[in-house]
Amino acid sequence: MTGTPKAGPRSTDEIASYHAHIYYDPATTRAEAEQLRSWIGERFSVTLGRWHDVKVGPHDQAMYQVAFAREIFPDLVPWLMLNHGKLSVLVHPNTTNPRRDHLADPIWIGETLAVHAEKLPEQAEMEQAPAPNTAPVRRP
Repeated sequence: MTGTPKAGPRSTDEIASYHAHIYYDPATTRAEAEQLRSWIGERFSVTLGRWHDVKVGPHDQAMYQVAFAREIFPDLVPWLMLNHGKLSVLVHPNTTNPRRDHLADPIWIGETLAVHAEKLPEQAEMEQAPAPNTAPVRRP
């Protein structure tokens, strides 16, 4: 065996919250992204972020963010797997390393898209889940 032995598995206690980035094309799939956003807001206690119709930060395509608490993950992520349609979704943990969160530790639903590492810091404060700005009225 070569190299340095691994220190052991990382703890999920590193994860403060999650983000799902919902990617769309403003010219062709914006309506589908709007429908998905509406469905998410009706069903889940999340924070729906602003629409970004242009590239922003490390993201190479238009998107909006869905911020959610750890407890929402087992309901929201499988639901997104079944309901994302033609849209790509990046789900990542929020730890103290945003670069690793987006590049090494995410889950992709749909087509994998480019994420630009040079625009992400390697160290940051953990982002706790914000207070939800939606009031779900339907079950997933």
